[in-house]
Amino acid sequence: MQYIEPPGGRPWALLAIAGSSLLLNAWFVMSRPSADDCNVAPAAQAAQVATAQVPAAQVPGAHAPAAQLASVAGAAPATDALPAEALMVAQEPAAAPSKAPQLPGNLIHVSTEVTHSFARTFQKAVAEEHADVVSAVYARLFFWDLDVRRDLQAGDEVKAVYGWDGTLADIPAASYRSGKLGQTLQAYRYQASGDRFPSYWNAQGQEVGLRLKDSPIAEYEQVTALLKDRPSHRGMDFKTPVGTPIVSPRNGTVTRTNWNTKYNGGCVEVRYSDGVVAKFLHLDSTEVKAGQSVSKGTLLGLAGNTGRSTAPHLHYEMEKGGKVLDPVDYHGTFRRSLPQADMAAFQAEVQRYQAMLDR
Repeated sequence: MQYIEPPGGRPWALLAIAGSSLLLNAWFVMSRPSADDCNVAPAAQAAQVATAQVPAAQVPGAHAPAAQLASVAGAAPATDALPAEALMVAQEPAAAPSKAPQLPGNLIHVSTEVTHSFARTFQKAVAEEHADVVSAVYARLFFWDLDVRRDLQAGDEVKAVYGWDGTLADIPAASYRSGKLGQTLQAYRYQASGDRFPSYWNAQGQEVGLRLKDSPIAEYEQVTALLKDRPSHRGMDFKTPVGTPIVSPRNGTVTRTNWNTKYNGGCVEVRYSDGVVAKFLHLDSTEVKAGQSVSKGTLLGLAGNTGRSTAPHLHYEMEKGGKVLDPVDYHGTFRRSLPQADMAAFQAEVQRYQAMLDR
């Protein structure tokens, strides 16, 4: 085949192709973003998003509308070319809403609704190892006004704050909104002037727990069990330190002491003048003997933690003619009010506790 030489002796087509290739490569190199541009782009994008969400009036020192700041930021200039306002918005988010009060110490907050029993409700609301203990302590706060076996309704509101020491739960404040009762029960712990122990009071300064008239024990921390709590429990339990005085509520005669001590521990039985037989169990010591006549207020013994007992307390039970009696019905009850001199300090505590419950 005959080779045809281009005009003028030069390969014009080859030169044209080579020149086009050089121009294309130069264009790609010039249009490629620099390393600085790649680093700035994310910050500029963040500024664009943040500025679009926050009006310029809310940005300290802002003079341009938010749309203008977004436009400038979106151009991806070098960092020192970004407006100060855009950088500030990108680096500092909008002010967060005010936080709920923080619980002091190791207190744990609970807010839930009743699903079944207290036990099942707390199993879904707190740590598994806490549930049974917390539910039992919580129930004791309100069993004076609430039958915890019959009065609970799905949707009732449970609130509490509690401490946990690894074994026991301590509840300084709690509330229960009852659909059946149509009210919210409250319990705030406070030590009244002249009292040896703190007690629980509602927001109006009335004691949550009822007290027995002519009680066998004057000083105790809390009633932890009533006759109606469970079928196998035949009396009323008062949580109290070892050594607390126990007295006879009525005139009568001591019929026996310290029998069946494996279960009863130190114990005294008194037949009141009306024929009611009363038993005082788990005593640390007894101060009377069988056959001894006693008057109202006579010292029978000192509270203890003997026999089948897991903590210091007095177990008080009554019967007549073989029938178990409820001390609440036999004695009658009353509810104390806080002294007026305590109300200001108490209301301050209520506000503090309520802030915790409502967090």
